[in-house]
Parts: sequence; structure tokens; C-alpha cells
Amino acid sequence: MIRILAIAALTAFAANTFAAEDGQTAPPESGLKSIFNGKDLSGWDGDPRLWSVKDGAIRGETTAEIRARGNTFIIWQDGVTKDFELRLSFRCNATNNSGIQYRSKHITGDKVRNKWIVRGYQHEIRNQNKLPSVSGFIYDEGGLAGGRGRTCLVGEKAIWKKEGQGKGSKQVTAKLIDRAGFEKLFKLDDWNDVVIIAKGTHIQHYLNNRLILDFTDSPKLALREGILAFQLHAGKPMWVEFKNIRAKDIK
Repeated sequence: MIRILAIAALTAFAANTFAAEDGQTAPPESGLKSIFNGKDLSGWDGDPRLWSVKDGAIRGETTAEIRARGNTFIIWQDGVTKDFELRLSFRCNATNNSGIQYRSKHITGDKVRNKWIVRGYQHEIRNQNKLPSVSGFIYDEGGLAGGRGRTCLVGEKAIWKKEGQGKGSKQVTAKLIDRAGFEKLFKLDDWNDVVIIAKGTHIQHYLNNRLILDFTDSPKLALREGILAFQLHAGKPMWVEFKNIRAKDIK
């Protein structure tokens, strides 16, 4: 009887555990245009104390002497992200995190800590390879997208079913990558490639040509259009770099 019960328990566990989907690769690149010239910050606006161009990359850096006044961003001036595809490469050190903001909002006014505050969807950037605190999850920077914090994690194919934040609001329907797979995929202390594709409420994040996140947001909470920006985090000294930045609208 014990053996039968044990087998039944294992069968039930397997039925409720998501099998990892076969690794889906990014679609072939087509029709993207460069939005960074690799030489200077034309078309981008950020704190000139913290942002520069180095070896063909946008570089953000804080030091013990030159600090960020709260989280700060460099904002793309020549367009917005609505239904879009974005591709770039990044690298950073491990002392703090960064992010790629999209469909986001530039926050201004007398009470803001600096002129370059952005809120909205963020593709997390980190130099770490241990799930869940890694590059690629969706973070609700500043609570603009419903105050949900870590909205969708790396490895999740998920749907946000309700307007609120309570239990059952997010339904995870499949597992895209596991701990061992991510450790193998991510390049510590090196350049990593990102693809972000967003159409309507559906968002996909790819890392080094593999799908790592697939998220369908609630129509009532989803951000549909907004600016593109890169984050430099307050706190410990850090640096982050972005290069080969190209994008297109999806019709």
C-alpha cells in the first residue's frame, strides 16, 4: 500500500509540474535601424556627469565621488516604443543592477530627485547567473504598471489574469529555462545579447538568442506605449554599457 501511494503521489506531482519547453530562438533580424551612432550621445539625454560613450558603447558609471541622485536614466529622444522590436548587447559589473525601460514614462516636476526619472516596464540587467535575480525579468519600475514589482520572472511563460496583485493574478503556463540552463546561457563579465519584442499585451524577452520570458499582461494594467531608456542605479558604485542598439516598429 505504501508503494502504491508513493507512486500515486509522484504521478500527481509530475502532472502539476511544468516541463521545460524546447528552447525557442529569436526570429531572424529584419528591418531594424540603429538608434545609437556609436560615437556620441546624439539623440539621447541623461546626466552628463554619469553617461558617456566609450569604445562604441553607451556607458553609465557612478563612483564614490560621483553618485547618482536616486535611480537615473538616459532617455532615447527620437521615438517611442509601442509595438516594437529592440535588439542590443550589454555588459555590467556585479555591484548593482541596471535595466532597459520600455513603454515607460519620463517623470518630471519640482519634487523629483533628478531630471531623468523613468517609470514603467523594465527589462532587468544584472551580472548574475543564479535564478531568480538575473537579467531578463520584467520589473515594474516605480509602480507605473500596477505596482507589481517583479511582474514576470525569467523562465516563466505567464498570463496576468486579474487587475490586482493578489494570489492567482498571474498564471504560469510553462517553464522556458531552468537554473542550470540559465547558468550555461548567461555570460558573466561579458557581453550578452538581448531581444525584446512587444505587440499589444504580449511581451517576449530573449537572451543570447533564446526565449527566456513570455508574458501576456492584463489589458487593464498593460502599458501600451512610452519611452525607451537605460537605468543607472543609485547606491554602490557601478557601471553598465549598451551597444549595437537597433529597433523597429511592428505594424
